[in-house]
Amino acid sequence: MSKPASPRRVGDKEALAVGSMIRGSAYKLNLVAGLIRGKKVGDALNILQFSTKAMAVDVRKVLASAVANAENNHNLDVDALVVSEASVGKSLAMKRFATRARGRSTRIVKPFSRLRVVVREVQEEA
Repeated sequence: MSKPASPRRVGDKEALAVGSMIRGSAYKLNLVAGLIRGKKVGDALNILQFSTKAMAVDVRKVLASAVANAENNHNLDVDALVVSEASVGKSLAMKRFATRARGRSTRIVKPFSRLRVVVREVQEEA
């Protein structure tokens, strides 16, 4: 016997993608994620393509994955997709040390972040 299938974490007409180990702080990632919340997917991809922020590359990859999931796994119309959620959280943090004067050392924390992107299909209102 196998365990029962887990229920969907998002509703119908929605697709999800998660970037779990994005190198950089959650604060910087949230600045970029805020640019695409509520936008149409085509507009959001353009914003991320021409953004000067370095985190925009990783956000664009996760958004493209969510669009691919919507198209291939859930049979949603790509042209009618909207970014309904782009949430950011902390992941692990690598701890390193740097040597300092007089035999001392200082801790350096290199954070990782999580990004959860949900796209939703909306009907065009005529």
